[in-house]
Amino acid sequence: MYGTVPHGTQCEKLEPIEGSLTVVSSETRTERESGYSSSKENSSGSSFKCDGRVHCSQMTSRAEAEFFVKNCPNTKMDGDRDGIPCENDSRF
Repeated sequence: MYGTVPHGTQCEKLEPIEGSLTVVSSETRTERESGYSSSKENSSGSSFKCDGRVHCSQMTSRAEAEFFVKNCPNTKMDGDRDGIPCENDSRF
């Protein structure tokens, strides 16, 4: 798997592959157990969180798309880079 591992993903088995990298959670065990996270999505005061979605078709609102563009990596929702995501999506 490349990129960010979605929150809550559990692996049945981990096998080292020569030349591969190990993915380590940014949360500590204490943070996971307490439900606290120092990640950007939780510290913003928003109910949205970066979960790997990158396209307008995956968003449920303009506010959600704006959050993703401002806070999440590798989004593909602001082609002209003017800070306004999903401008051509008629749902919003």
